[in-house]
Amino acid sequence: MESTAADGNASAGAFSLDSTVPNAAAHGFAAFRDGWEAEVGAGFPLPAFSPATTADFRVRGRAARVRDVAVTDVHGTTPIRTASVLGGTEDQVRLVVVRRGAWTLGGPHDRTAYTVRAGRFLLRHVGRPSHFQTEPGTTAKILVLPTATLAPLLGDRIVTGLADSAEVRLLVAHTNMVHTTVADLGPAGLRAVRNTLVELAKAVALRRFDDVEPQLAPALTQAAKDLADSRLTDPGLSSEVLARELHTSARTLQRAFAATGESVTSYIRRRRLEEAGLALTAPTGPLSVSEVAAHWQFSDSSHFTRVFKKHYGRTPTEYTRATGSHDG
Repeated sequence: MESTAADGNASAGAFSLDSTVPNAAAHGFAAFRDGWEAEVGAGFPLPAFSPATTADFRVRGRAARVRDVAVTDVHGTTPIRTASVLGGTEDQVRLVVVRRGAWTLGGPHDRTAYTVRAGRFLLRHVGRPSHFQTEPGTTAKILVLPTATLAPLLGDRIVTGLADSAEVRLLVAHTNMVHTTVADLGPAGLRAVRNTLVELAKAVALRRFDDVEPQLAPALTQAAKDLADSRLTDPGLSSEVLARELHTSARTLQRAFAATGESVTSYIRRRRLEEAGLALTAPTGPLSVSEVAAHWQFSDSSHFTRVFKKHYGRTPTEYTRATGSHDG
């Protein structure tokens, strides 16, 4: 387990865990519990888990706390279940985003149970302790959010929908940035990150976000980058396509990118060149220059060679030879 608390700052903490590696499962739950208690804290108490869960806890995960918000990413090789009897009190707003598998909220004796399946999310106010269980192989993101801010907005509503909605994309992109930066943030940075998380959670509840709100520009930029990275081989990929997917205008998206010093078009071209460089030197046998150019959506091999040389300082053939591979 790796742990990284923000130095001298009790309002943030983070840790990661991988108990799927050989011989780790037996101590996996204890490591998770210790990391959670040390870095996330008493403001976010863990529920009681079933004996089967604690005895065989094969999970990859990471958790971060930013003031009164907790973010957990988990992939459970084994199922995770709460105990048959839950004690204590609970007053939280939770968002569950499931990428693979299924996450069921509520147990057999609850009046209402909800199963969040792959590609879906659920946001609700939890007023009392409740059960949950997962299928084996479930990958999910769970946020615990401030009740005072969000509970009045939600009321008794349970908000569900597609995990690929624009608002959820932005929130997921922002939480991923939180995991990588939380240990380096000072008080002002933590406050800004926390406020953005809450604003994006509000957007999920309302099913819309304010695309001209400057505070959301970094999340919008990262969401667009994540989306672009998943579609680099798409010949129709453009700033207009990304903007449409994220329910914003191309102009607003370009303005958000401007703060990074790189345009949307430049980002797409750079990422395609990076992937092309990897393809040219693949250990399984590199593709030819023309094949790489076509795959990564360059108009022809001559154009690809020019832009590749401008980026890497070498032609594709020179680059392949310099890295020890042969030109296909």
